[in-house]
Amino acid sequence: MGSAPAAPRPLITVLGASGFVGSAVVRALARRPVRLRAVARGRTAPAPGPAGTTVVTADLTDRAALAEAVAGSDVVVHLLLADGGWRAAESEPAAERVNVGVMRDLVEVMRPGPGGPPPLVVYAGAASQVGVPPREPLDGSEPDHPGTAYDRQKLTAEQILKEATAQGLVRGISLRLPTVFGEVAAPGATDRGVVSAMARRALADQTLTMWHDGTVRRDLVHVDDIAAAFTAALDHPDPLVGGHWLIGAGRGDALGDVFRLVARATADHTGRLPVPVVSVEPPAHAPATDFRSVTIDSSPFRAATGWHPRIPLPEGVRRTVAALARQQDGAR
Repeated sequence: MGSAPAAPRPLITVLGASGFVGSAVVRALARRPVRLRAVARGRTAPAPGPAGTTVVTADLTDRAALAEAVAGSDVVVHLLLADGGWRAAESEPAAERVNVGVMRDLVEVMRPGPGGPPPLVVYAGAASQVGVPPREPLDGSEPDHPGTAYDRQKLTAEQILKEATAQGLVRGISLRLPTVFGEVAAPGATDRGVVSAMARRALADQTLTMWHDGTVRRDLVHVDDIAAAFTAALDHPDPLVGGHWLIGAGRGDALGDVFRLVARATADHTGRLPVPVVSVEPPAHAPATDFRSVTIDSSPFRAATGWHPRIPLPEGVRRTVAALARQQDGAR
């Protein structure tokens, strides 16, 4: 008797595949025996690996284009974010269409296959959705009081996903991300986060400035560890479906120490003296959350998946500085 035909490899579609986190997630998934569909508005290069990768260019605010992009998917990883990040959410009406409207359309156009379970949707939320942190550490059980338009939009999208999960349309998981940093995984991707911003300044031999005395803490996780959190969620979806889960290192790194680490890593790379790190008056537009410390207890997610961050902060900073220096050298 002949052997039974092999089950088809799952189709995983990544929305926002050309972004900072998206390109890292695509690179991690490309190492797996899956069918991978990388979707972005801009040009995206296939990542090397055993996955059969299809690259799709689409404007996902077009509902028909979105439906075509996710057709037949067993899993959708939603990493789409409006250009300009949180600042765009404050001033650009189009940001809400990206940050909220795409999720609303997504849960309506996705349909389970015949006799199969609802498709899995893993969403990149934000730890800042909680608003001004009511305590340290955060563990995900706190009530949400988002204080910015960006966080309100992220929370609304997450609520849409949870409601669709309760209705049986999809199986939704939200991973609320901390402050993510690191080197980019693909050409064209950009990390606009605070570590890379300070590394660019240090490489330009500019003083690093803080809007506080440097004791404000952030939970910093390297982008490769964030990508590993998404793959861990795909490997252990059942205990996660229907909830939101905080991802973090649990250290609470003082930003003054982080900026001085950036200055030293840059000095080691360039052979110059470390640039100064100083406190300055904050701008009027600085949100209240910028002056409150954040430490994240991700033990619920770790217990469900076995995930934990592997890249120490000094190593991650060194890698970030070296990658930005290479990028600048290439541009010259």
